[in-house]
Amino acid sequence: MASKYTIGLDYGTDSVRALIVEVETGREMAGVVFNYPRWAQGQYCDPAKNQFRQHPSDYLEGLEYTITEALKQLPAEVAENVVGISVDTTGSTPVAVDERGTPLSLTPGFENNPNAMFVLWKDHTGVKEAAEINALSSKWAVDYTQYEGGIYSSEWFWAKILHVLREDTGVLRAAYSWVEHCDWIPAILTGKTNPLTLKRSRCAAGHKAMWHEAFGGLPSEEFLTALDPLLAGLRGRLFKDTFTCDVAAGTLTPEWAKRLGLSTSVVVGVGAFDAHLGALGAEIQPYYLSKVMGTSTCDMLIAPLDEVNDKLVRGICGQVDGSIVPGMMGLEAGQSAFGDIYAWFKKVIEWPIATLLPETGLLDDFTKEKLMEEISGKIIARLSEEAAKIPVGESGLVALDWMNGRRTPDANQNLKGAITGLTLGSDAPRIFRALVEATAFGSKAINDRFIEEGVRIDGVIALGGVAKKSPFVMQVVADVLNRPIKVARSEQACALGSAMAAAVAAGIYATTEEAQSKMGGGIETEYHPIPENAAKYVVLYKKYRELGDIIEKG
Repeated sequence: MASKYTIGLDYGTDSVRALIVEVETGREMAGVVFNYPRWAQGQYCDPAKNQFRQHPSDYLEGLEYTITEALKQLPAEVAENVVGISVDTTGSTPVAVDERGTPLSLTPGFENNPNAMFVLWKDHTGVKEAAEINALSSKWAVDYTQYEGGIYSSEWFWAKILHVLREDTGVLRAAYSWVEHCDWIPAILTGKTNPLTLKRSRCAAGHKAMWHEAFGGLPSEEFLTALDPLLAGLRGRLFKDTFTCDVAAGTLTPEWAKRLGLSTSVVVGVGAFDAHLGALGAEIQPYYLSKVMGTSTCDMLIAPLDEVNDKLVRGICGQVDGSIVPGMMGLEAGQSAFGDIYAWFKKVIEWPIATLLPETGLLDDFTKEKLMEEISGKIIARLSEEAAKIPVGESGLVALDWMNGRRTPDANQNLKGAITGLTLGSDAPRIFRALVEATAFGSKAINDRFIEEGVRIDGVIALGGVAKKSPFVMQVVADVLNRPIKVARSEQACALGSAMAAAVAAGIYATTEEAQSKMGGGIETEYHPIPENAAKYVVLYKKYRELGDIIEKG
């Protein structure tokens, strides 16, 4: 009998990847990456205002390119035996849509309007709106933030929507409803784009939109209109029911089947967020923390419902029944910046190379370009190499990892980063080490919060670009956490998790646990804490917390 295959589509911050997986073995057959062209050019973004928007055309072009190019790498019979596709995306990344479910930026008059595009997860323009949501929730009869960690963030659904509606009367008039990125792609592929009936992700709704069965769905109409009359009636144009990632959203439309070179019998699963399906791909187990370590981090944990159902964990990104593994409570936390902090420091160091080198007349243009590429490509690796030689605590530097605000514990996107203890001897490797330690301290703060709230952590599994590429960072994190960290073998755990979910939605496996056991890639390596370093980091972590208190209190 011919092998069966599923496709996992992983929409990240900068690119989308399609991964074709053999469902019987989990063998990763082919993968292709598509970098978003408009995003790469910085279109529709204003970092100074914390505005980050993405055009749906980037998503659609990437969808078609990655799947068709991946299939070209394989024999023709593979395409004939693809049985399912599932999608993971960043989030919360909502977009305003018309009555047909079309993003406004794909309609006349809104083509270049950032407010009509997907509001990316790291867009923090809704800080004021998030504060208003928290203030109203604290005095409302029902605290709609209670399953969101008790603090609503500007990175989430309602804060973003309200900010855009207040800022743009054109979008306010034209927006019939709003759809998360992870819900829109399955809707497009299945042709079921009606905002009132398309299947909405339990993961997205529960963690970011204050949806909960105890509330009868979304926050009440009375709450929303008290927040702002501009929201009047929107609740009725959104959704009440939500679905887990093991549910089918439909099958491919004839148009998309033709464009992708697949059959109309291919099942498309309900979408979810990247970190949640990444945890699935990394073979998350109960009470194991799955850390997706990339530009930011997402820390995922699952636990049996009967053991944690009555526990409300303060200051995290929510706890939702079935958001990661159906039938398990899914708990989410994370850091607003992780690898982004290293990238920021790299840009600081690159400034003279990028600015002054092009001005020199000593070199021809070709040599300048190649020299810039070579130096840029070596900066992080060399910084890591030199920083690893510096003894823990030797520099006297302590940094805060809040360059993009703080996601958890206790969301506060107004916070800023800091570096203290600078002297004339503070060179680039020492500053870099302090920044890496700060990101590790941010991870420890998350671990500590779970434990303080009565949710134990039995182990840590890491995945993502940083986990795979930076032994220095991983060793520092292991030392700071003072516990071993396992690194998932798959280079594309998020896409693999989507492929696993697709296998369940398509009926190949009965549960996500069965899909994990059949398709999981296992563990590649494990980092163990160095006792001497771990002891020193206890002292430095205390200084990190003291510095955080000073900065937060102004």
